[in-house]
Order: sequence, then structure tokens, then C-alpha cells
Amino acid sequence: MTDLTLAPNIAGPDDFYAELLAAHEGLTKAESDALNARLILILANHIGDRDALRQALAAARHPGTDEA
Repeated sequence: MTDLTLAPNIAGPDDFYAELLAAHEGLTKAESDALNARLILILANHIGDRDALRQALAAARHPGTDEA
């Protein structure tokens, strides 16, 4: 079983956040939601590990708990 990394692990997290916000600039709510859905699926495919993805789903659904 893969342990999901929940501690900060992105180089330049503020820069990434700015890039994420910029990717949404000028989009409607529906377009922004679609971008998020595509991004999630692209990253899930990149991860590829179903156990890690299950843990990520649990962590996102129950933030701040040990249910991940």
C-alpha cells in the first residue's frame, strides 16, 4: 500500500498556486469546473496507483481527519 504524501511537497507552492489561478482567468464557472475535472483526471492518470488515489479521495472528502 502506498502512503499518500499530505505534507507540503511542491517546489514553489506559491508559484504553482499563481499558475493554477492564471489557468482559470477569464473562464466561466462551467469552464473552470471542467478545467479542474480534466486536471484531476490527468494527475490521477499520472499517479496511476489506485491505493494512493483512494487515499487522496478520502483525504479530500474528510480534510483534517485520519480517514485517508
